Amino acid sequence: MTTKTMIESIRECLHEEMAHDESIVLIGQDVGALGGVFRATEGLLEKFGPDRVIDMPLAEGVIIGSGVGLALSGLRPVIEIQFLGFAHQAFHQIGQQVARLRYRSQGRFAVPLVIRAPFGGGVRTPELHSDAFEALYTHTPGLKVIAPATANDAKGLLTQAIQDDDPVLFLEPLKGYRLQKDDVPDGRFTTPLGSARIARVGDDVTIVAWSAAVGLAERAAAELQSQGISVQVIDLRSLVPLDTETLASAINRTGRVVVLQEAPLTGGFGAEVVSTIQNECFYSLEAPILRIGAPDTPYPLAGIEDMYIPDVARVVHEITLLMEVSA
Repeated sequence: MTTKTMIESIRECLHEEMAHDESIVLIGQDVGALGGVFRATEGLLEKFGPDRVIDMPLAEGVIIGSGVGLALSGLRPVIEIQFLGFAHQAFHQIGQQVARLRYRSQGRFAVPLVIRAPFGGGVRTPELHSDAFEALYTHTPGLKVIAPATANDAKGLLTQAIQDDDPVLFLEPLKGYRLQKDDVPDGRFTTPLGSARIARVGDDVTIVAWSAAVGLAERAAAELQSQGISVQVIDLRSLVPLDTETLASAINRTGRVVVLQEAPLTGGFGAEVVSTIQNECFYSLEAPILRIGAPDTPYPLAGIEDMYIPDVARVVHEITLLMEVSA
């Protein structure tokens, strides 16, 4: 085990997997000479050459479309989109090509590609850089959607995603790139897609979260512990496929649930989680399920984003009120 930041674990994964499998190619804007805008791909061009690490033009549709062609030719492209908000420019490729080709070809063609994209707030970005648009992609059948919260999971899940024969959207929390540090096994390893993680054990209430919201949930849980409220935190890790079994087992223990997301509340993935919990755990619930998210407005200017993203004080306040409610 070595303590690494999330960006270090992602970079290490890419180096190891490209050395292990010559069919892996890396494409994206500034991934070569610059080493990526966040340096996730640093050193890969020098190590593997321009035939496997390819700088692309500022055209997300072209980048994703090229990845589809490479995947159909027998390669395993890893695509970097600089920010998830920019993937709107390629949604016609992701929704109509990447996610549908196995179905459209009746299983004749797989699309084994990974789309890496950072998202989420807390780092004072310009417009369109921090938006949490994950729900758009979870509503795209044929696409797996992964959202790690730790450096350990970032490496293990990315390794597994690269090996998967179906397309995977791999969402990386901007705030966690360098702030999130934890122990990561040395060498290659995988973490199964579709498996949730119990990040913290508790008895009174369960917070369900993913990506950077997991860390927020853990900080709120620690503060609530001092008030005598025992909080369990579930890190979904995988949005599609969703680990319903772990989710249901955890919630059946506590009976009270908060679903926490950075995205605007209406139509967010949290609503799908609530529906799943209602279906699987109805008779165990001791209070209505609570959702906490951002307001239904465009992402604000950097100077006021702290008023937009849920914070510890808000989570603590909402859970304190929830503990007083009965179903």
